[in-house]
Amino acid sequence: MTTLSATESCAEETRLSIMGMSCAGCVSTVEGALAAVPGVVSVAVNFADHSATVKGAVDPELLKQAVISAGYDAAVMQGLEDPEEQEALEMQRYRSLMKKAAVAGVFGALLMAAEHFGWLPDMASPTGRWVWPELALITFGVLVYSGLHYYQGAVKALMLGQANMDTLIALGTGAAWLFSCIVIDFSDALPSLAKHAYFEAAVVILAFINLGTGLETLARGRTSGTIRKLIGLQPRTARVIRDGKEQDVPIEDVGLGETLRVRPGEKIPVDGVLFDGHSTVDESMLTGESIPVEKTVNSEVVAGSINQTGTFLFKATRIGRDTALAQIIKSVRQAQSSKPDIARLVDKISAVFVPIVVLIAIITFAVWYFFGPIPAIGYAFVTSMTVLVIACPCALGLATPISIMVAVGRAAQNGILIRQGDALQKAGQLTYVVLDKTGTVTEGKPVVSTIRHAVNFDGDTVLLLAASIESGSEHPLASSILAAAKEQNIKLAKAQKFQAIAGHGVTAIINGRQVYFGNKALMDMKGINAKKFYGQMDELSNLGQTPMLLAVDNVIAGIIAVADPIKKDSADAIQQLQKLGVRVIMVTGDNQITAQAIAKQAGIHEVKAQVLPQDKAGIVKELQQQGQVVGMVGDGINDAPALAQADVGMAIGTGTDVAIESADVVILQGSLTKVPEAIALSKATVKNIKQNLFGAFFYNTISIPVAAGVLYPFFGILLNPMIAGAAMAMSSLTVVTNANRLRWVNLRS
Repeated sequence: MTTLSATESCAEETRLSIMGMSCAGCVSTVEGALAAVPGVVSVAVNFADHSATVKGAVDPELLKQAVISAGYDAAVMQGLEDPEEQEALEMQRYRSLMKKAAVAGVFGALLMAAEHFGWLPDMASPTGRWVWPELALITFGVLVYSGLHYYQGAVKALMLGQANMDTLIALGTGAAWLFSCIVIDFSDALPSLAKHAYFEAAVVILAFINLGTGLETLARGRTSGTIRKLIGLQPRTARVIRDGKEQDVPIEDVGLGETLRVRPGEKIPVDGVLFDGHSTVDESMLTGESIPVEKTVNSEVVAGSINQTGTFLFKATRIGRDTALAQIIKSVRQAQSSKPDIARLVDKISAVFVPIVVLIAIITFAVWYFFGPIPAIGYAFVTSMTVLVIACPCALGLATPISIMVAVGRAAQNGILIRQGDALQKAGQLTYVVLDKTGTVTEGKPVVSTIRHAVNFDGDTVLLLAASIESGSEHPLASSILAAAKEQNIKLAKAQKFQAIAGHGVTAIINGRQVYFGNKALMDMKGINAKKFYGQMDELSNLGQTPMLLAVDNVIAGIIAVADPIKKDSADAIQQLQKLGVRVIMVTGDNQITAQAIAKQAGIHEVKAQVLPQDKAGIVKELQQQGQVVGMVGDGINDAPALAQADVGMAIGTGTDVAIESADVVILQGSLTKVPEAIALSKATVKNIKQNLFGAFFYNTISIPVAAGVLYPFFGILLNPMIAGAAMAMSSLTVVTNANRLRWVNLRS
């Protein structure tokens, strides 16, 4: 675990919204620009939500100007900002990219059709002498409109001494346009085979690239919903008692030690300790457990949890950024920022490929200029520019996004929503999968699991009495007992003189008989001998069930146990994961006995129980530090930090929106069997991408030397531009065809 220095931990923190980052390479550019500002202690750029967190005593305006000077837009973010504005900007960028793709695509398609059907005049004809220059100007306008951001990115990379996908796009499309202009203006000086324009190739490439970038922007722009939903859990106001009077005040005005009142159905505004009253509170946002928690005097309550039944007073012990909810928000932000971006294969290859192509083009020009036939300058220019044109990244640019798009579609058909393309590359490398218990391995809804009766009673009678007495109860487990009675069409009896005893159970008179329903403590309080049933209760507890005793007229009538059962396919899914060589660990906020019981039923061998949300993310991080590639599967708000920290976060679609927004993959049907399917799809996709990249580079390996003219001295063959165009089209067709094989890959082992 990384330890912050004293200077860094105490430094002021500024958050910036960054616009204009198009690839992982932009992150280092922004980080470098911010780190160069005097006074900056540390910088963390979050590519997921296009933000930067800067620590240090620095004027925020200086930071903003540093980013703008580096070629990006920036805005200072104040307080607990609502990310809706930033998400709107991302959507604006997405629509802009789609428009640019449409303009380039339509013009490119029209131009290709015109050339194919012979609608365009010969360049040397009187008509051609004004038509083709007009086409050059129109194409230039399309390139500026649809590709200016890529050209700017290429310039930024060049200034940093780097080469990336922007460099390839700018080089290929720019060379195609420039070469085409030379062909128009100096056709007499060029060999006859070279008299072909590549305007359509330049714009169609931009159409494909803008489409892929736009789809990535759409997915990335939605990630800000995680923080927005977390912030929404905290109420805007709190009811504070000051000078004996109750008043509603803004949440930021609540002070430590103040007395607050919470009424039924309200969200708890800050963390504190209850000192007057009694209630049950839904803490699923913190613990992930579906069963509400009973709160009495001296019980702790946390911000964002929901009061269900009673009214109570509590003292504020943690406010503002110190509350449990604020810490969860912070954990999600930190995990997203620290998550290493998976470097794109094409960007890595481009860093080597682009300089090599440029070097080959320069060498080609020099060789033909000094040793080529007359006109030497013509041959030199044709061959060198042909090298750049044929190296145009059409197939290379499609290799990764086309496979990802097909795989995402296939996943959706199987009930798996891929929210981040990078997850497809990483899921197949997982060595560990961390599973939440409630709602992930289990159904997340408690049901009556066991009914046992004493000698003089039967099961139906025990259930009838328990459901009748619980019909007037606000106990968290009452609904499951009432549901069981309804399922068996049991008609409830009227309960009289009902009384709830906090922390023990309930009592009432039913059909003239005194009925008690609750835990051991209730029976001891009423002097009822239940010792001979203790063994059965311990047995049920060890099976992960919650047993309750029913007594009638001071005699034990039976036991009803409630449990959260595992999903029908959980054990099968875990077995599949283990077959794939993936180790599985279950992490839960529940107690050790219940956790072990559930793990045994599901076939899980590693368990960590009584774990808090921040600890879940810590467990994931600890495994990562051991060299493991970790996937996290969860469904609750409490799982959000761990989902963000994991290499691949998978959310159960039946869970909370926050968990879903924090995840890279969403399992729409709530079935764990989709986890091994996602891993299988990932492996198939990565293999497919590598095949595409190999095909694209095999094409370049063969075609670039031919374009350079290596066959001319031996066979008099110089690459025909029409053949070059056909080869480029065939390489793209091969990539698309291969990617479509993912539609039929078998995902079941």
